[in-house]
Amino acid sequence: MSLIQVNGQVHALVPSLSILLTELGLEQAVVATALNGDFIPAGQREQIVLKAGDQVEILAPMQGG
Repeated sequence: MSLIQVNGQVHALVPSLSILLTELGLEQAVVATALNGDFIPAGQREQIVLKAGDQVEILAPMQGG
C-alpha cells in the first residue's frame, strides 16, 4: 500500500488532492492546502496528482484576536 502524510499523520494514497479532501470530509470547508511545502490554490486541487511519500498540510483559518 502506498502512503502519504497528512498533517504529519500517515494516510493511504489517493489519486488527487481534491479526493483527499473529500475523504476527510473537508470538500466544502474553507482550508488552505500545501503539498510538499508549496501552497496549492483551491482552484488547482483537482489537477494535483498525489504520489507515494507526498506530504500534505491542511490548515483551517482561525478567527479571533
